[in-house]
Amino acid sequence: MSYVTTSSAVRSGYPERLGAVLKTVGDALRKRRLYKQTYRELAVLTDRELSDLGINRVLIPEIAAEAAYGK
Repeated sequence: MSYVTTSSAVRSGYPERLGAVLKTVGDALRKRRLYKQTYRELAVLTDRELSDLGINRVLIPEIAAEAAYGK
C-alpha cells in the first residue's frame, strides 16, 4: 500500500493581499463611524430622556462601543 501526500503552498499575490488590507481598513472605518454616530445620538439626549431609556450618561461610550464593536 502506498500513500501520496502533496502539499502546495498557498501564496497570495499582491492584489489579494491589498484587497484584504483594504477590506480590513474599510471594516474598521465603518465600525468607527457607527461608534461615533451612536455616541453623538445618545450624547444629545437630555438626562431625563436617557433616564427614560435606562441609560446613565457615563455609560454612553460603553454603549456606543458595544453597538459598533460588539462584546
